[in-house]
Amino acid sequence: MVTAITVVAGVGLSAAASGDANAELSGALGAKWTRTQDGPQKYAGYTVKPDVPIRMSDGTILRGNLIRPTGRDGRPVSEKLPTIVNMTPYTKMVSALATEVMNYPALVPQLIELLNAINLQGTFLSGYNELVGALRGGLINTFAYDPKLIKSGYNMLVVDVRGTGFSQGDWQVFGSRERKDTVEVIDWVKKQSWDNGKVGMAGVSYSAINQLQAASDAPGQLGAIFPIVPGADLTQDVIAPGGGVGMGFLAPWLGLVNGTKLIPNVASMLNGTFDWKWLGDRVKDPLTYFDVMIEALTTRTPKGLHGTTKALVTAGSERRKSLYTDLSKVQTPTFAIGGWNDLFTFSESRLLTNLTSLNDGQRKLIMDDGYHITSGSNFGQPGYPPRLDVLARAWYDKWLKGIDNGIDRYSPATLSQEPSGTFVQGPTFPLPGHQRQRQYLSGRPSHTTSTPVAGDGSLSADAPSARATRQVKPGLSTVCSRDGAQSAAGITALFDFCARDSRVSEIAAQTFTSAPARVATTISGTPVVHLRQRLSATDGYWHATVNVVSPDGRSTTVSMGQLMVSLRALDRQRTTFAPNGDVIDAIPLLSIDDYRPVRPGQVLTIDIPMTATQAKLRPGDRLRVDLYAFNFPKGVPLGPELWSSQLRPQYIEIDPAAPSWVNVPVSRPLP
Repeated sequence: MVTAITVVAGVGLSAAASGDANAELSGALGAKWTRTQDGPQKYAGYTVKPDVPIRMSDGTILRGNLIRPTGRDGRPVSEKLPTIVNMTPYTKMVSALATEVMNYPALVPQLIELLNAINLQGTFLSGYNELVGALRGGLINTFAYDPKLIKSGYNMLVVDVRGTGFSQGDWQVFGSRERKDTVEVIDWVKKQSWDNGKVGMAGVSYSAINQLQAASDAPGQLGAIFPIVPGADLTQDVIAPGGGVGMGFLAPWLGLVNGTKLIPNVASMLNGTFDWKWLGDRVKDPLTYFDVMIEALTTRTPKGLHGTTKALVTAGSERRKSLYTDLSKVQTPTFAIGGWNDLFTFSESRLLTNLTSLNDGQRKLIMDDGYHITSGSNFGQPGYPPRLDVLARAWYDKWLKGIDNGIDRYSPATLSQEPSGTFVQGPTFPLPGHQRQRQYLSGRPSHTTSTPVAGDGSLSADAPSARATRQVKPGLSTVCSRDGAQSAAGITALFDFCARDSRVSEIAAQTFTSAPARVATTISGTPVVHLRQRLSATDGYWHATVNVVSPDGRSTTVSMGQLMVSLRALDRQRTTFAPNGDVIDAIPLLSIDDYRPVRPGQVLTIDIPMTATQAKLRPGDRLRVDLYAFNFPKGVPLGPELWSSQLRPQYIEIDPAAPSWVNVPVSRPLP
């Protein structure tokens, strides 16, 4: 039941490979924070006041559960205390149920140990251990509310986002009015008799995104935030990856939220206080954004897009602006948890760089190797950071209570290193000491593929000496891939052979593989695939992965990206270039105003934006680039793009005069 609740709520469970302990990673400070979280608390208990009405400036009433600590008499304490706000679209009823189940004292600890003791490694369900690992990693309490945190001296307010749960209004999906709601809720809290003026925020995924939004929209109003798997540029993250439609995630997610928002408040029906305005709002908009998705996938020409659909694909529109958070405005101490395979890796990997108003003591980032619903697995175990609830408690105690507990001295960047899962730490991400190197694509076979592939080529520091053309046909093998697991938020990681090994998905790929690394070499940062290509239609969709190939042939994806050729124009203000002009962090505009189909047969060079990574090649490991002509289900071409591409074959043109390469940030040159 616990697992089912967690998956439905959209939060996470996972386990990573064990690594060597690091003194700062899991040493004396971590043990101290854990004792504080797990030891006796100041107050005896807590009480939940359900469905507190909070009126917004436009008259819409949001409803929240107010949780406050109680004394031995069972009454809320009289002291003014800091308050933690959680804004959720998954209905506070689900979060309350998840919290109460997870904190049932007699059964749950034994149940968690039993679930984690079941070892399915080596079976076709080997990802099971990843999916249950976070039950002990502290994620559930940070998704909902943490009884230990409340009993230590905090109020908690869990509010249904406008148009979801029991709140009135139409669901805006991070629209400008919804963003204003969060700021107004924070202001409302500060005016209450039980709050001492110190307000923080908590939550996972959606509730992490609006933490960053609130901190940016109301600089200085929040005392601390602890966002887990947040996004800051939702268009680049999940809505239009590379210019396609992020259908693999968006379709089931919209179904989840639209389904839960229709659950009525049964208690109000029984006691005669049912909110008829709530019902009217739901009847008006029962399937938010499904019409937009259908239009995006079926419209045949750009001129056929209109309304919200057109606004979403137009850079600079008000709708696009509401989906973007300017992190440079954030003045609130921020401790973020991300993942290399998370839905929002694009944003998470850039957090430390973009939180320019904060110093190192006020900004922290942990990048796990998990997926969206597998974040924080095994945290608290040897070789891993402390549990998520432990870190959150220490962060709030420091910035909302002024307790000098050392959390501000935790390393700014704590990074899981792929594919092993061991952690490294440093002052920032990317880690210092890495230099850019081109690895060129060549038509010369590498003879390293032991399974069928569309084509076998080489990768090396030397430019190719001969011309070659490689054909790539659209295929569905990416359903069984790390990209597929990522777009499903990690649920399909249950089938570990897909998520951990790319040899199945490589059936449809042209592969380019390097010679073995002679010495241990790390990659820290964002690769970019610079591709000379040709289409047989007026558009095409390229998908690329960067993999680490072990001596036994296992191919592990460590970076992935995609790009519609018609939307190849880069955002010159945000894209980063090396001194020699190479693109080293490609950020496309993804705007219909820059939609530029090509002539069939025209040879063009594109730069495919990739996700960042922290990876390590051991001696004998190889670097590989896979190139695909489709990436279902993660990204599906927008309607006009799909009709233009006609899913025809695409071609890689290997030319010594105009070579293709992957630009990688490495600790030492690769052969």
